[in-house]
Amino acid sequence: MPLRSMTGFASSQGNLGAHSWSWEIRSVNAKGLDLRLRVPDWLEGLETQLRSQLSKALERGNVSLALRVSRTEDGGSQLEVNTAVLESILKAVGVVEAAALSADVTLTPANPADLLALRGVLEHSVSSDDPSPLVKELTKEFESLVSEFVQMRDAEGAALEEVLTKQLAQVEQLTTLAAERAEARKPLVAAALKANLAKVIDNSEWADPARVAQELAVLAVKADVTEEIDRIGAHVAAARELLCKGGAVGRKLDFLMQEFNREANTLCSKAQNSELTAAGLELKAVIDQMREQVQNIE
Repeated sequence: MPLRSMTGFASSQGNLGAHSWSWEIRSVNAKGLDLRLRVPDWLEGLETQLRSQLSKALERGNVSLALRVSRTEDGGSQLEVNTAVLESILKAVGVVEAAALSADVTLTPANPADLLALRGVLEHSVSSDDPSPLVKELTKEFESLVSEFVQMRDAEGAALEEVLTKQLAQVEQLTTLAAERAEARKPLVAAALKANLAKVIDNSEWADPARVAQELAVLAVKADVTEEIDRIGAHVAAARELLCKGGAVGRKLDFLMQEFNREANTLCSKAQNSELTAAGLELKAVIDQMREQVQNIE
């Protein structure tokens, strides 16, 4: 399966009889699948079908879908007065007129045309239409829209895979460099430990040489970064395997990024060497860049 991004966009337009419509669907990254649909209420059953199709096609992402449906004037539509809205407006007009009368203020009489122009007073009548043919056509067209949308997410995923592959190669190179620098610093670490041991013994006649040597051995183990380097190498292999596998691997890759970062932090804290620290900091920088990219993977 291809690696898929959570970022995508698609749009389309269509018409059937007196109706025309436009679709727009877009998505950004999210922890789970969050569907936000804006669909006309009078298209009964459509939203449920659209949700079902999106849930089958997608695993993760904050997805916004907007459907706008309009009706042509020559499509047999009729304008009707929304009596509930009109009565509410007339009631409000009455309150205003009563207040003006008590305040001895003269108002211009309300014009019926002005009332009809108010929002919600006049509506297109759709109650006489059977929406089922329109719902069927929209559902059919939505399949193509979702296919186009998924293809764009796949294309974005392919671009992300290319970037992550290059970044993993960088991590691998820096890990090799860190291993070389860790090997080169071993004589220096050993010399420093021996010098410290000599100082402790010389300045304390009561010090137990065996105990001091034991403590210094513990310090030497703590300064060893072999484990961290080996783990980073294992994480690189695991990340490459996930990229090859594709599909919804975003969560697993995100977890791996946390493990990458943990090992790089430990490497820097154990370094005790400027060159090894520099390699560790470069590792951290690349890992941070990788994590930003991984946040967009489904």
